[in-house]
Amino acid sequence: MATRAMSPVLLIGGSGQVGARAARALRRLHPDLPLAIAGRDARKAAAVAAEVGGPTTSTTADVGRDDLGLDRGASFSAIVALVKDEASNAVKRALADGVPHLAFSDFVSEIGPVVAHHVARPTRAPILLLGHVLGGTATLAALHLAQDLRSVDAIAIGCVIDADDRGGPASQADFERNEQIGQAALFLQDGRWTWARGDAAARRFADAEGVERLGHALPLLDVVSLAAATDARSIRVDLAARDAAPRRAGHVTELVVEVSGRGHDGAGARLRYDIVDEDSYSGLSAYGAAIATERLLGLAGGPPVGPGLYNPESLLDPARAVARLEELGPRVRRTRGVASG
Repeated sequence: MATRAMSPVLLIGGSGQVGARAARALRRLHPDLPLAIAGRDARKAAAVAAEVGGPTTSTTADVGRDDLGLDRGASFSAIVALVKDEASNAVKRALADGVPHLAFSDFVSEIGPVVAHHVARPTRAPILLLGHVLGGTATLAALHLAQDLRSVDAIAIGCVIDADDRGGPASQADFERNEQIGQAALFLQDGRWTWARGDAAARRFADAEGVERLGHALPLLDVVSLAAATDARSIRVDLAARDAAPRRAGHVTELVVEVSGRGHDGAGARLRYDIVDEDSYSGLSAYGAAIATERLLGLAGGPPVGPGLYNPESLLDPARAVARLEELGPRVRRTRGVASG
């Protein structure tokens, strides 16, 4: 697809595990899209830029600096923050420049600063909240299933990763921050918001091969996105770890999305997606970030997005997002069963 002339998309953290994969995904989707790979390590950023190819440059960037450590006068068509923007410098730069911003690393309890910056300047730029599991892919898959039901009762999302899949430094910092603040998991249970820890946050579910896994709920934005978009009374997102298979090279990530409710015939139905990616969990996260970025810029699925505060389901068509995900490589299997009750 030809890309209209524009300034580069700035990927802060673009040399990390998610960022590098997001850059490669964007290059596959849009061969002519200018990208700027930004990180604190100039050599690592340059190496990723060279690998991605096309109109890709590299630069140093640090979200801890007011000016992000960028060259004076540099312009960008969008700012994608794939690391925690603790001082809100990335969102402030996007608002000042009036360009789209993607906030990728905020837990459900951490969105206050971004929301406040939007409220202060609501007409400056589009801000997309993407602190969802695996870059919003699970939420969009759930909503695609929900379109085939007359009513939705429950949504259960399970993510299975290898026990030794630690992600990159940015991902590890997210998990460590969550542990330090002692944040409880958030889920919707029988119509009530519930914060829980330990055994109270645990759930068993079957992975893509039918193996039972023990997962624990996470405090991610999927639950509030899906609660606002559906009439479901129970919603949760759980993460489970499997022992790495000794004969398997590399990581595998499984995303299990189950939506139950009433079909258009009035009968109980349970719809399920099993999405399997032959990569670490950074892979699906990166695909979600890439699909969201192209939408913000108006490169696919509609015109460029105007100023506002958005969740992924506000901007992305679920069916198109799932199809785009399949284009990028993950295996997607859909099944239908009968819901009890």
